[in-house]
Amino acid sequence: MQVRVVDYRAADAAEQFTRSLHETGFGVLVNHPIPQSLVEKIYADWLKFFDGQDKHLFAFSKETQDGYFSTEISETAKGFTQKDIKEYFHIYPWGRIPAPLKDDAMRYYGIANTLAAELLSWVEAHTPAEIARGYREPLSRMIQDSRQTLLRVLRYPPLTGQEPAGSLRAAPHGDINLLTILPAANEPGLQVQGKDGQWVDVPCDFGMLIINIGDMLQEASQGYYPSTIHRVVNPSGEGAKKSRVSLPLFLHPRNDVVLSDRYTAHSYLEERLRELGVKT
Repeated sequence: MQVRVVDYRAADAAEQFTRSLHETGFGVLVNHPIPQSLVEKIYADWLKFFDGQDKHLFAFSKETQDGYFSTEISETAKGFTQKDIKEYFHIYPWGRIPAPLKDDAMRYYGIANTLAAELLSWVEAHTPAEIARGYREPLSRMIQDSRQTLLRVLRYPPLTGQEPAGSLRAAPHGDINLLTILPAANEPGLQVQGKDGQWVDVPCDFGMLIINIGDMLQEASQGYYPSTIHRVVNPSGEGAKKSRVSLPLFLHPRNDVVLSDRYTAHSYLEERLRELGVKT
């Protein structure tokens, strides 16, 4: 399995990128429009936030799914019993955001969402006609006026050595949404599972942008674009003493979008949130 690293500015970027998505579920961009300086500032500022106590003032809402999720209530990946070793904050433009962190978060959300929409249009343009006929509406229209696109600030805390046996920073899972946009984290650890079952490190040099297919796009494309299983493994040695921060944007359609005969976007999301244990 080879996840392609594609120059966003190359003439054939869209073709090479979507080919990687079709073959592996993942693609990596360089020379993309998301400012690395903004990403690094967000990483540093949110690390301080997670190290403090104000995060508890923003405890997540089960109804709206915005706010702070502690390590005690973190997700449990589908098919697993141990919670992931992580804490995170869900950011929506309409949701609660700590005031000192809001401007940078909203600037990043805007830039990343614009890029995500462009990448979705690449996917749409390079979908084979026989697959595209199955889309209930153009992919680019599915995200218009969506209130569900989510920016998650993730912190994987340093390991203590007391973690439950078998627990991982992020157990093997697929994402729920259409596309996930992820700047390379400050520490390595992201792996994707190949068709042969082997785990492969995703290229993640600082400054790279990792994009992967979510379950909703897999559903809408009848599996042409695969939602590949991925995980974040626990570090060893000196790396175990460091926090890992990442900043995924989960591109979601409107609730009323019909993905397939089986699901609307809303019914799919509700089912998955229940499976993750963050909604009853």
